[in-house]
Amino acid sequence: MGKRLDFIAPKEIAIHEVDEKPLAADEVRLTTLYSGISAGTQLTAYRGINPFVHKQFNGELRIFEARTEPASSLYPVHGGWGYEEVGVVAEIGTEVTGVSEGDIVYGTWGHRSTNVVSGQFAKDHLLPQGLDPIAGIYSQMGAIALNAILDADIHVGETVAIFGQGVPGQLAAQLARLNGARVIAVDLDDYRLGFSERLGADVTINSRECDAARRIKELTGGKGADTAIEFTGVSAALHEAIRCLAYNGRVVTAGFYQGGAAQLMLGEEFHHNRAQLIGSQISGINPQLAHRWDRLRMERTVMELAQSGRLKLTELITHRVPFEQAADAYRMLDAQSEPALQVVLQFQ
Repeated sequence: MGKRLDFIAPKEIAIHEVDEKPLAADEVRLTTLYSGISAGTQLTAYRGINPFVHKQFNGELRIFEARTEPASSLYPVHGGWGYEEVGVVAEIGTEVTGVSEGDIVYGTWGHRSTNVVSGQFAKDHLLPQGLDPIAGIYSQMGAIALNAILDADIHVGETVAIFGQGVPGQLAAQLARLNGARVIAVDLDDYRLGFSERLGADVTINSRECDAARRIKELTGGKGADTAIEFTGVSAALHEAIRCLAYNGRVVTAGFYQGGAAQLMLGEEFHHNRAQLIGSQISGINPQLAHRWDRLRMERTVMELAQSGRLKLTELITHRVPFEQAADAYRMLDAQSEPALQVVLQFQ
């Protein structure tokens, strides 16, 4: 029997025993080592504020529509929508090649103690030799950050302002510097900005303490940032990202916005400065790059950069919590009862 974390209702967590499926000849069984908690998407489901609580997505029309069944039908959320997993190969099907017991595999399979994947998936997602296994939790979060960087189309010598210094913002700030940008990190929390400074941001701005957009204008000789990347999912931050831009600049919106956007004033800088807004979401890649880039290439790039030491991943981890204490970890993140950046559930 394996174990799986489920959201059974808003702010209610249960850990259930689940049957392990028989292993087919072309499959591999993984034993989970670590599973990261996303303080963005997963918390929206935990809190009950995710759009899927009250609406459903019409995949053919690509629009959200009112649910035809009760809103509570979103629950239970199996695996808590976990998407930051890494495990060790525990069993191999008879037809699988290129994978050995003890190999480390990263991927997305929810907060659960075991998982079965195809042999090809395991082979494609082997962690690079010498990399700390816990770094494997960043395959999707790293891809989210890299996807935003690809959408930003950064050029050497440009100034990039990154709003939100949670995990994806931290990763994007490092990646932007690797692209040759001058990086300005913006957040309202000195704790997170401390990580930004230590990991190489050129300038940090606490938006509680000043007019962030005006400060960015001052730092760029009145011109403004060439590009801003917005990760907070807060409309007020998106408005500031637009305000900080140079004329005809670009904002990449990578945050997961909830509810309305009363603090977004599109008749102001957005209208008068010809700002561009580009939505960045991990299910799609810039069409100009899609013939060369895909999800697997992004994931591998993140892991290879980490292996080479050019991208810092494990330095973002602030909490390791036993899987059985997951409910406490979510309560801490929800209430923000203590400083935290990356919280990881540990299975062994």
